[in-house]
Amino acid sequence: MATATTEKSELKIVSPAEWLSARKQLLAKEKEFTQLRDELSRQRREMPWEKIEKKYVFEGPGGTVTLADLFSGKSQLIVYHFMFGPGWKEGCPSCSFLADSFDGSVVHLAQRDTAFTAISRATLPEIEAFKKRMGWRFPWVSSHATDFNHDFGVSYSKEDIASGKKLYNYGTSGFAAEEAPGASVFFKKNGEIFHTYSTYARGLDILLPAYNWLDLTAKGRDEVGIKPYPMAWVRHHDRYNERIDIKTIAMLI
Repeated sequence: MATATTEKSELKIVSPAEWLSARKQLLAKEKEFTQLRDELSRQRREMPWEKIEKKYVFEGPGGTVTLADLFSGKSQLIVYHFMFGPGWKEGCPSCSFLADSFDGSVVHLAQRDTAFTAISRATLPEIEAFKKRMGWRFPWVSSHATDFNHDFGVSYSKEDIASGKKLYNYGTSGFAAEEAPGASVFFKKNGEIFHTYSTYARGLDILLPAYNWLDLTAKGRDEVGIKPYPMAWVRHHDRYNERIDIKTIAMLI
């Protein structure tokens, strides 16, 4: 999940009156940004829909479930494509960073006619073990036996990666791993399912509460110079007290 780095600026100490003047100038820009974001959201809602013809069947804690079942009686469904491949010891740290906020959102989304689930290619036993370890409660199913991840651009074969033919984020970039992050949104109407939106890479940035909090601080995300990639500092929330070799981190992304 690519992220922006933080640019250091020269510290400037001013009087309260000068600080207030600078804050008001920035507030004007923030309001302009909010209006632009509202307009972008409006255009997103006006995107055309595509009908889902394929019958996807997933493995859930209660047995097999279809894509339609995942709506849980709602008309809308948000899917988080969690980077967790079959045979992995644990899910992606960056996806886990984002997933730490899911449980608090699911109950509120349900009040707006929207269901939520995470989907990964890992087997259900692998998902359930990792979910228990992390203390999460949100719905999470396995797409191990389906083409779902491939069809929605978040899983690649070794041949895909080697050939460079299948690019990430609508062909705008490559991805060095077999699994990639993303989010997709669906709508169910008269028994039919439609794909309304998907986003990848920096499009997921707004969904990271901790990053949005850090963006308010003087140091920001403070990721300049972190190797081998800006998010390499992120750990699973139960591993921040462990010493982890940087090579191990690279294997997990």
